[in-house]
Amino acid sequence: MGRPDLPRRAVAEALGTALLLAQYAQFLRGTLQVRQQFKTDAVLSVVEKFVLLGAVLLIIPIGLTEWRYVGARLGAALLTAALTYGLMTRLLGRVRPRWHGPTAGRALRASLPFALMALLYGVNERIDMVMLERLASPTEAGYYAGAYRWVDAVMMYAWTVLPLFFARFASVPRDAVAQRQLLWFGQRVLTLPLLFVVAFVFFRGENLFWQFRHSTPAEVAHMTLTAQILFVNVLVHAFFAIYSTLLTSTGHERAVSGLVAGSIVLNVGLNLVFLPRYGALAAAVDTLVCAVAVSGGYLVLLGRRTAVGIPGRLLARLLLAFGLLCGTWFLLQYGLNRQLSWWLESGAMAAVFGLIVLGTGLVKREEFEQLLPKRGKEIKN
Repeated sequence: MGRPDLPRRAVAEALGTALLLAQYAQFLRGTLQVRQQFKTDAVLSVVEKFVLLGAVLLIIPIGLTEWRYVGARLGAALLTAALTYGLMTRLLGRVRPRWHGPTAGRALRASLPFALMALLYGVNERIDMVMLERLASPTEAGYYAGAYRWVDAVMMYAWTVLPLFFARFASVPRDAVAQRQLLWFGQRVLTLPLLFVVAFVFFRGENLFWQFRHSTPAEVAHMTLTAQILFVNVLVHAFFAIYSTLLTSTGHERAVSGLVAGSIVLNVGLNLVFLPRYGALAAAVDTLVCAVAVSGGYLVLLGRRTAVGIPGRLLARLLLAFGLLCGTWFLLQYGLNRQLSWWLESGAMAAVFGLIVLGTGLVKREEFEQLLPKRGKEIKN
């Protein structure tokens, strides 16, 4: 490796160190999850992002360069790891590092299925981009990447919420009634916000690509259609991802890993057939097909291996709410000929969706009133 490669290697090393620190902080946060201190864990989960955002805002006036951004990211990860370690020390006292072979061996063996699952999820998430560039063209890969960035951003909500329920499910591994109640609550917390976001993309997806000012209308339309197909995939995850969390937290992680591995094989096979001809659209459809197949597997495992059962009525009500939302949004656009600005239209539909949620009984009036401090006290009394 010659001298010109040193900066690239240094960037990779700095980003790798930042990722290592982030993983260490996540490891330390596990103690909070075990102690059921979910509010503190939720705050720590976003500290690094807020610190990085603040650092970037401070850097912008003097010029944001690659090296400055990498330094800011490394500094944010270091500060977050130090803060998390300090909090752990305060809660548990200073823990002297020491090696205990049998304990380490048991922990390593117990964590291997989860490590394999994380690896499989990572491969499944990025394989489309690599295959698109090789089998179609870098341009098609760019279209797909432009749309997939929004999927990543929206799914951050799911990946923030689901670990909280993982710990909750794991705390009642043999209590089917408690698991059923947690599932019913978690399903609504996860699904309802994502239903509105998916509907927005269906009806106002072109607004996601406001920053692509140098792209042609045809290119923006292509990315919009790709995003809309990908957000059907988000819709599937909104309904069924929490079943994966329930299964993996109650001893069925090997079966879930098998499902994900099978979806990777299916995805690669579909990509080999359809990517050369249909490009980014084929990649989006292939991803959707695999998500549907894996979600069907979750339902089979849930029905056969747990006593929780499939909450069919809840799923039907969520699907009804989404159908009513999309139908109302379509009628609004048709009646006004899409003359209403996107933000007024979205605000109106958010209010309508709130009424739909209450009307379908997904959130009861008593639950909503308990969010208000004064009314909540009256209800308790």
